[in-house]
Amino acid sequence: MEKSYSGLIDKNTKIAVLCGGMSNEREVSLRSGKNVLNALLELGYKNSILIDVDKKVYKKLEENEIEICYNTLHGRFGEDGCIQGLLEIMGIKYTGCNVKSSAICMDKETTKNVLKENGLNIIKSVCINKGEDFYEKTKGLNYPLMVKPAKEGSSIGMSKVSKKEELKDALDIAYKSDNKVLIEEFLKGISATVGVLEDVKNKETFATPVLEFRTKTEWYDFEAKYTKGLTEFILPASFDEKLTKQIQDMAINAHRALECSGVSRVDFLIYNNIPYILEINTNPGMTDLSDLPAQSKAMGIDYNNLVQLILNTALIEK
Repeated sequence: MEKSYSGLIDKNTKIAVLCGGMSNEREVSLRSGKNVLNALLELGYKNSILIDVDKKVYKKLEENEIEICYNTLHGRFGEDGCIQGLLEIMGIKYTGCNVKSSAICMDKETTKNVLKENGLNIIKSVCINKGEDFYEKTKGLNYPLMVKPAKEGSSIGMSKVSKKEELKDALDIAYKSDNKVLIEEFLKGISATVGVLEDVKNKETFATPVLEFRTKTEWYDFEAKYTKGLTEFILPASFDEKLTKQIQDMAINAHRALECSGVSRVDFLIYNNIPYILEINTNPGMTDLSDLPAQSKAMGIDYNNLVQLILNTALIEK
């Protein structure tokens, strides 16, 4: 059944869709922003514009007398609390998570610590700062390993390492994106993700259907995420009802534990029928190939209604 969400924001409000930015995910963000702007215009928000975020973004916001920002930035400066902090200073309302939860969720190490404290399953890992003795710190981990920049998205800078001799090269790749790197045991399981949305009007937090990935690449890397035909999407996932509910409940619990607001997407690896949380995205992609729009559509929320639902989250007290 199709679901419809009413707007809580005046149609004459001056809205800026923030996109592009200065991170490695710039191109993906531009695609998200363009789609969202089209949806806002179709929804009747005639004073909506696109703003490509750069160092002078505050001037663009002032000149256009922006009242609300719809954030479609991905990665550094847009998803890590930076743009949120600027908007707080300027007194501009914005969609999605606040400064604190954005900053925490952007850092994979901090995210894992909070998840662990709240009794949620995570895969064994260590964090290495540039210059540290990585051989010593990884002694307790079992190969193969996944090497990930601690504060990067879209699988950028990630590598799989099968033996000790490959670790230094993988770290060098990751250090190009971040001075802190997460090294995590590689489990050959099933990749899945769940969206978490908040209906501001009805004060309801709910999870989308679980989306399962079957990739033609060895793991769910950047190429698999953004190249059509490289990933098969199983929606809803092929899990039984009990496991599906467990994953959805864990996603909502993670969303709350990390004090997210409005929207998030929680990534999982299911190994031996046990779900492990990999990370939380506070600004999920909104491109034609993105997960959240597909998950929402599967539960009767089309793209425009998803955009409306997220736009309403700008009214949440940050």
